Amino acid sequence: MIPILRAAGDLLNTELFDPVDLGGSTRSTVLRCRTAAGESVIVKSFSDLRSFTSEAAGLSLQLAGPALLGVDASVPLLVMADLGSAPTLADVLLGDDPKAAADGLLAWAQGLGRLAAASVPRRADLARLRARYDKGAGSWEDEPWIERNAASLLALLTEAGIAPPEGLAEELAEVGKAIETEFPAFTPGDTCPDNNLLTREGLRLIDFEGACFQSVFLTAAYCRMPFSTCWCVFRLPTGLAEEIENAFRAEVVTAYPALADVGVWQAGMQWAIAVWTVDVTAALLPRAMKEDGPLHRTRRPVPTRRQLLRHRWEMASTLDGVPALAETMRPLLREVAAGWEVPPLPGYPAFSNRGGL
Repeated sequence: MIPILRAAGDLLNTELFDPVDLGGSTRSTVLRCRTAAGESVIVKSFSDLRSFTSEAAGLSLQLAGPALLGVDASVPLLVMADLGSAPTLADVLLGDDPKAAADGLLAWAQGLGRLAAASVPRRADLARLRARYDKGAGSWEDEPWIERNAASLLALLTEAGIAPPEGLAEELAEVGKAIETEFPAFTPGDTCPDNNLLTREGLRLIDFEGACFQSVFLTAAYCRMPFSTCWCVFRLPTGLAEEIENAFRAEVVTAYPALADVGVWQAGMQWAIAVWTVDVTAALLPRAMKEDGPLHRTRRPVPTRRQLLRHRWEMASTLDGVPALAETMRPLLREVAAGWEVPPLPGYPAFSNRGGL
């Protein structure tokens, strides 16, 4: 920790004191520190080079996130303004105030939509910033994760004794190609509830380790599923998921008028749900086949791996725009999930006393 403080202090030309570990990840260490002048700053050092490049470039784009106070690519680390200790979207969703939770969801959806719309002309700028901070790890945009997940799904079906329906591989390839090219916009990468601060000034996004341009549908799917890749996943009250999806869409339509077409929007949303369903299946099924367990090591309440997989498979089984994938979900539900003695995915605690769940 001392070398991190020394390097960050040199970057700001001040001494840093009283570091508090904010709980980063295996990829990074995040510290809240006090400067000699008594100001509070956030220092983030990285063990993962791609995460460093993405966050440094994403924050330097200055479209969202805390102000970037300095970058040292040699460590590597960066120093950001401290946004304080405001509640996160996860905090209010797991709390007991339904209005605060609903307001937080709408602020989140509108904020992400505005960010996406504002970013559309800035893709070349992000590429230049990536080149400035590049440590040779490559861009998330170049990572073939969709194709890799599709191959993993086919292998997992074989292991489970389930014959893939005819045309599944071809359908997944077509969906992947479409979602990789249609309607790109900027995203911080991890827009899960615990990376969204609900401050007095409004929504503030943190964690830009996966910052990149991707299809707006991949972000919009977080509204409908909800939260496609997150641990904080429960069911929303009837109509609320549609409300926040519409809030996001109303913003991105200003940059992409074609998204006002219902057919275009619904097709893209089905592609995105398909991509994220394959993603979570590839990530969780190998372990879930052996045992169940909570999605987060420390946070509670939280659903289990098997609860989440079954919920995702049920949603994907109704997708008429990707019939081969929908057909794949049915034997998974019938032959795999049927033996899991877990309750259905519950609703978010904040809405436990609200009708429609």
